[in-house]
Amino acid sequence: MIAFLVSAAHKSSGKTTIATGLGATLRGRDLTVQTFKKGPDYIDPMWLGRASGRHCRNLDFWTQEGAEITAHFRRFAAAADVAIVEGSKGLYDGIDPAGGDSTAALARLLGLPVILVIDCQGITRGVAPLILGYQAFEPDLRIAGVILNKVGGERHEGKLHAAVNHHTDVPVLGAVHRNRDLEIVERHIGLVPTNEAEGPDGRIETIAEHVADHVDIDLLLRRAGDVEIPAVPAAPAAPAPDVRLAVARDAAFGFYYPGDLEALQAAGAEIVAFDALSDPELPDCDGLFISGGFPETQMAALEANESLRQSIRAALAAGLPAYAECGGLMYLARSIAWQGETRQMVGAVPADVVMTSRPVGRGYVRLRETGAGPWPLTGTAGESVPAHEFHYSRLENLDSEIPFAYQVLRGHGIDGQHDGLVVGNLLASYAHLRQVDGNHWADRFVDFVRRSR
Repeated sequence: MIAFLVSAAHKSSGKTTIATGLGATLRGRDLTVQTFKKGPDYIDPMWLGRASGRHCRNLDFWTQEGAEITAHFRRFAAAADVAIVEGSKGLYDGIDPAGGDSTAALARLLGLPVILVIDCQGITRGVAPLILGYQAFEPDLRIAGVILNKVGGERHEGKLHAAVNHHTDVPVLGAVHRNRDLEIVERHIGLVPTNEAEGPDGRIETIAEHVADHVDIDLLLRRAGDVEIPAVPAAPAAPAPDVRLAVARDAAFGFYYPGDLEALQAAGAEIVAFDALSDPELPDCDGLFISGGFPETQMAALEANESLRQSIRAALAAGLPAYAECGGLMYLARSIAWQGETRQMVGAVPADVVMTSRPVGRGYVRLRETGAGPWPLTGTAGESVPAHEFHYSRLENLDSEIPFAYQVLRGHGIDGQHDGLVVGNLLASYAHLRQVDGNHWADRFVDFVRRSR
């Protein structure tokens, strides 16, 4: 098969747009395309997965060891003709000063060539030393080609080509000109997700057409070359479900890892989706899971659906086991205040949410359970768990008597020291967990739902 990694010199270079366009273009050639995203991000994988027609999978050094990342990549890439991995931030960026968790480290771990997307706004001849520097910084990494992005026009493109061809041995695979029709809208927390974006399929089709016209796809595939992926045993079939788990899936709540939903099913849960904006009541269920998302952008519709809010509040008061992450926590609070408006929410969590102009908690976190949680976080006393958070909100007027499930060892959480509010059988936190070898949270949650029924 063919596999390559798409990266850039820095964030916001347009690599998600390019990777999305490549995925859709290759899919249009009747190839099976499997996409991957480095890091914990939810939104970029939505676009990548929609473009390829297959769930995008996350590869993350914070929550996974190298062996698990490699196995995860091989498991899903083995069934594809082409695998595209999109990096995060710049090629050499990461937490580790030595680069052990960088996108370059991921390319090296998986043995993948790098396609470097370069934001060419404001540069001409300067593109050459940039490329040379990236080659020289870690010379064992193979940069198979560059895609010039955000090019200002034909004259600009000619100067860039001349500089790259004269000073480097790296081929230019394409030059994508600036075009507002190619932009995926950004706002306070990143790209607008596909579950909320207007006409995402039409936008992807436009991006794919432009990428196909301005990138030499055949040259890119030749430069990437073949990668041998060892056969990986198929995952065992999910058992017959014995619990029903209501899961919010709508324009407000969409931050779910495909692997987590699959893990919940493998643990014996039947997933029953509901729409928090329009469904009049909670479906018949044994447990509830509400993920992250952007409830603030949908808060008028969430408030207007009073019957569902009452249904959820009554179910939680009666002891329904429930888990809520970030946006889910916000929805279950009393209210959300944003842009001068305050809207009423479920009211199961005695606190009010206030949106801020700057991130309150952003990045990787590490949690240690306090023992107050309704189900064990790790199953091992004193052991910590890696997770992540990204929220522009804080809680106000929080009842001081509510216990916390987590001590925050790294990150912010709710108050800089704690996260995971426990209200009856509800656990609601800003932290996002992920089902990985070191944290089987989905199994423990389903077991708790089963025991509580």
